[in-house]
Amino acid sequence: MLDRLEMFIAVANERHFGRAAESLGITQPTLSHGIKQLEEQLGVQLVFRASRFGSLTPEGQSALVWARRIVGDVRQLKEEMRTARHGLAGRVRIAVVPTALTWASKLATAFSAAHPKVEFTILSRNSSDILSMLENLEIDAGISYIDNEPLGRVTTEPLYEEAYMLVCAEGSPFADRKTVRWEELDGTRLCLLTPDMQNRRIINENFAARKSTPVAAIESNSTVVLTASVMTGAWMTVLPRDLANFLAVGKPLRTIPLDGQVKRHRVGLIAPYREPHTPVLHALFDEARRVAIVER
Repeated sequence: MLDRLEMFIAVANERHFGRAAESLGITQPTLSHGIKQLEEQLGVQLVFRASRFGSLTPEGQSALVWARRIVGDVRQLKEEMRTARHGLAGRVRIAVVPTALTWASKLATAFSAAHPKVEFTILSRNSSDILSMLENLEIDAGISYIDNEPLGRVTTEPLYEEAYMLVCAEGSPFADRKTVRWEELDGTRLCLLTPDMQNRRIINENFAARKSTPVAAIESNSTVVLTASVMTGAWMTVLPRDLANFLAVGKPLRTIPLDGQVKRHRVGLIAPYREPHTPVLHALFDEARRVAIVER
């Protein structure tokens, strides 16, 4: 039944039989047959469908909760048995808010040094996507904001507190300043992350607290686009300190602390709440704690 539960989860995640089959590396007829067999085993209809996926039935919604729990438990069992035999090994899938990607690299590098048999897949996603991917078993952990918006039932380990910097070209009027106040950016030409990013919402809160309205003529979900735009000299941006300093290295850019931040939000490692965690996740949380202490 396990393979059929995984098929069902894939269909629920993708909401499309073709994409679900592709994600599992099987044919669509095989997937459809597996879902039909699962429905027969459970004695209920799980999916409304005609020629294509419609939606989950009420029974399907309930079954999805159980399917995720069962598949998650079986994966944990397999990992614990593998660890008992071979030590920590396998691949950890982590989704990270774009502004914390440098920290994902720090954590993965430190962990790999201690556990060389563990490999990483690191994806850039916004905070809401990370929570959905955790729920859908598409990732093992995330790095996101842990104190700004509801997270649900997760385990967290703080990594750092975000402080913001103005990033501008060397020729900017702000380039030689030691600090800049948020309200001084009112009406300036800014390029910022897109509104679906929690980082952007936090930046907007800081401007609103100073009764300022940023003019974001360029919006992007890529910090590379923001940095390239600033390098033209026509724009400035606001980024967290660590990322700003990383992106400015070797470039004709300046990073200046923004004075008067409303609140410092914490960013950390998150994973679905489970006692105990898998051996790899348990070790990853321990490593996150060590990395955070070292970086302070």
